Amino acid sequence: MTSKPIHLLHVFPTFAVGGSQTRFAQLARAHGARYLHTVIALDKETDMAARLSGDAAIAFRTLDFDKRRVWSNLLLFRRTIAEIAPDILVTYNWGAIEWALANRGWSARRHVHIEDGFGPDEAQIQFRRRVWGRRLALSGRGTTVVVPSKGLERVALNAWKIPPARIRFIPNGIDCDRFFVDVASRQERSAPLVVGTVATLRREKNIQRLISAFCAVAKDRPPGSLRLLIVGDGPEAATFKAFAAATPFAEWIEFAGASSEPQDWLRKMDVFALSSDTEQMPFSVIEAMASGLPLVSTRVGDVPDMLAAENASKIVRVGDDAAYGQALAGLLESAALRQSLGRANQVKARSQFDAGLMVARYAELFG
Repeated sequence: MTSKPIHLLHVFPTFAVGGSQTRFAQLARAHGARYLHTVIALDKETDMAARLSGDAAIAFRTLDFDKRRVWSNLLLFRRTIAEIAPDILVTYNWGAIEWALANRGWSARRHVHIEDGFGPDEAQIQFRRRVWGRRLALSGRGTTVVVPSKGLERVALNAWKIPPARIRFIPNGIDCDRFFVDVASRQERSAPLVVGTVATLRREKNIQRLISAFCAVAKDRPPGSLRLLIVGDGPEAATFKAFAAATPFAEWIEFAGASSEPQDWLRKMDVFALSSDTEQMPFSVIEAMASGLPLVSTRVGDVPDMLAAENASKIVRVGDDAAYGQALAGLLESAALRQSLGRANQVKARSQFDAGLMVARYAELFG
């Protein structure tokens, strides 16, 4: 006799390709028939659906509402929760916080809120309204708040005042075997050296910082010796492309577009660069580590704790773009350094960020 699948209602601000959506796809694939999933994308964007496994039971639900009609929306969301009748309501980030509010009260469903971080408008300080909104929405006894980073755990405790017993720290994880590359094989390749990144092209990713640093290094390099590879798409793609096109090294820069197989692109890279103004625990960093890559990065989120200790000198303060360029140049000058940092990152990724641990923790959470 088989047990009845647990029905999860997932409310995403968007189901475009991103970190929250990628993790959902991983978990849905790994947990298989254990769950039924209903997904609501509040902006009706569902690009991530094309990357979902056919083995998981996933249904999409659309909802028409006017963002400005807050009270009417709360009633609509409450009726929708009652109609779908999930075993667990799962909300994601600030954009779905009204669903957490709508779930409050005597008929509340068990609720899991997953917070992955903040946009550029809250990179340095949170809005008071959102702090109080989260305190109110996430204070119910049936709510558990999941965070993938220690930085967010501190915010949930100190700013949102969530009791420690209702906070779960679950680091993101990946299939490290899928991304494995023999580090030594990179040193056997011929020119050019490839600096690369994988990112959703949003403003907070600050790809201009990476392009500027690359151009500063490229001016001292012979033609054909260096290349910048930017993998991803997003709302700021046109802006970033225009910025690159205006540089003297536009022909050295490639925008590869979005990809469902990032491991194929990571194999082409010699250095991975993260240039964001804000992050929490980015999947792209774990994937680069598992691929045996050295990283140059801004000091954002949990990145300093994620990377191997040997890579620490290549993490620079946000805003110190000169130091960012110098860190990148230092990695490009030494094949031995790239190899040693890449190997250290790979070892740490396999020991701490493999998907198996993440999958087991979410299975325990959902019950």
